[in-house]
Amino acid sequence: MRRKHTTAITVISKISERQVSRSAALVVIHGEELGRKYDLVNETVSIGRSSKCDVQVDQDSVSRNHAELTIDTGRLTIEDLGSTNGTIVNDEHIEEPLRLRNGDLIKIGRTIFKFIASNNIEAAYHDEIYRMTTVDGLTQVFNRRYFEDAIERELSRSRRYSRPLSLVLIDIDHFKKINDTWGHLAGDAVLKDVARTVRTRTRREDVLARYGGEEFALLLPEIDLKGAAHLAEKVRKLVEKHTFTFDGEDIDVTLSAGVATVQKKGEDAQELIRKADEKLYEAKSSGRNRVVH
Repeated sequence: MRRKHTTAITVISKISERQVSRSAALVVIHGEELGRKYDLVNETVSIGRSSKCDVQVDQDSVSRNHAELTIDTGRLTIEDLGSTNGTIVNDEHIEEPLRLRNGDLIKIGRTIFKFIASNNIEAAYHDEIYRMTTVDGLTQVFNRRYFEDAIERELSRSRRYSRPLSLVLIDIDHFKKINDTWGHLAGDAVLKDVARTVRTRTRREDVLARYGGEEFALLLPEIDLKGAAHLAEKVRKLVEKHTFTFDGEDIDVTLSAGVATVQKKGEDAQELIRKADEKLYEAKSSGRNRVVH
């Protein structure tokens, strides 16, 4: 029986009422990942091109271990680690450790960070602005705009270091039927729950994004086709076994997935997406609730 539609009430809190991180932070104000905020919670924070750095700036002009931040009795200093192109603070190359003050601008390669001191309400605004521009409001995973930037960035890294990169496109089976039978609020609840379920199987470096209405994209750096297909199958089984409930009623939910990986050096983002989309179409046309790679 079709359920009546009800109105969802969304409460929007004031930024000033939200909990503010007490830690100092670096905010990207120029360069890739514009708006991203790095909370400085450790005694030392490394910056550089290496994936092992706390703040990775993956550019040719950045040294593998470029600079380091040190927090000591509330004072935060930055030190250049003998980088090739130097570390610039407020338009000047630093030659020795320098104490940072609120609002200082740090240039590492082509990226510029703004330093925000601890207990500063400005950090909450940066958090909120970044969230609004990169995160899907319903599912709280990344949005398509962020995904499109991320796939270009990860493709560049894949080419540079000759590392694998895979993409999984996920589509909720018979989603229109869920909306028609249970109503759009139930459909929204299913979308949010699927996103939460998939996210339990992702790593920090993976990118999970809402790609379309009921479609998600999962970008997997340094994972080959076999590994990506294995992960997609785990996610499929997890969703199939998960109990989706709305308004006291259980809703059966399954998904289909198409998996593709970068196979040639000059492959671009559209080619990778096209291959994954073709495999997704194959999964859906051959019976749904399956993974094709």
